Amino acid sequence: MNPSHSHLDTTRGSHADAPIRKTIVVAASVERAFEVFTEEMSTWWPLSTSHIGKLDAKSAVIEPFVGGRWFERGVDGSECDWGRVRTWDPPRRLVLSWEISVDFQYDPSIQTEVEVRFTPEGTSTRVDLEHRLLHYYGDKAGRMRGIFDSEQGWGRMLGAFAARASEG
Repeated sequence: MNPSHSHLDTTRGSHADAPIRKTIVVAASVERAFEVFTEEMSTWWPLSTSHIGKLDAKSAVIEPFVGGRWFERGVDGSECDWGRVRTWDPPRRLVLSWEISVDFQYDPSIQTEVEVRFTPEGTSTRVDLEHRLLHYYGDKAGRMRGIFDSEQGWGRMLGAFAARASEG
């Protein structure tokens, strides 16, 4: 990642179920940043290591409407849900449910949320991500928070996203 194109800031909460907040500035317009995040997720999401299906995933899809699915499509064409679109407000805001269990399997009883806000900053865009409602993980909330907040979690995802969005 080119450091002149992005900056990652992390804010950690003090409780196991506190929201995870990440901010990155990308060298792209707000429209382009939203498009890359929602329509081109397969180009930056690390599908070879971050998937829940039995086989490798070939794409990550967000259906562009409230109630739409957020899912992965496997190399064999199978689909595994990750969650649903709760708010679709292009190019400013997106809220997705994250319905993945502590075993990294789809579980619709898990209703954590990932909110992503896109704010213009000159010719760049500030992207604020918040993963919240971790209390759905019960006594495993601290463990899951640690995973999501790690360098291999949302920080990695946003870094890859910023690199892709900054390509123009």
